[in-house]
Amino acid sequence: MISLNYRDPRPIYEQLEEKLRRLILSGAIGEGEKLPSVRELASQLAINPNTIQRSYRELEQKGFIYSVPGKGSFAGKLSGVDEGRRRELREKLLAIWTELLQLGEDPEELRTLLTDNAACGAHCAPLQAAVGAGVPDGPNFPNPDTRGASRTPPPTSPNEGGTPS
Repeated sequence: MISLNYRDPRPIYEQLEEKLRRLILSGAIGEGEKLPSVRELASQLAINPNTIQRSYRELEQKGFIYSVPGKGSFAGKLSGVDEGRRRELREKLLAIWTELLQLGEDPEELRTLLTDNAACGAHCAPLQAAVGAGVPDGPNFPNPDTRGASRTPPPTSPNEGGTPS
């Protein structure tokens, strides 16, 4: 059910957190379903129980699971998690999009990448619809012709960029 990649540069707890999150989001672990105990999963994966506990704590803080003292950890409702995760992923996408533009990536190639079924697959239909609706040129995506033009860097000192004191 869960396998870890020891060559992955990410810490084991992050890998485990991602695997469990994907299982919950995909429905493989249903809402209210009990997760394996820390000891059980630690022995199954042959890793330290503290690593499992850290993954569970991270998932609980993000709302993917909840704990019942003396009973264990259970998959939570995804309604509240979805919006927070979407917001987090949008921020990452914006950061990646901006960095690619700053590195000189052609904006049309980026749009093609996002809208091309061969590159993205059927699971990207919502993204393709958003791109078709002009999201990359919208307020959340910098236009390559105006990137940096509408942005002013935040002041580095209290007097910079404001009125003189």
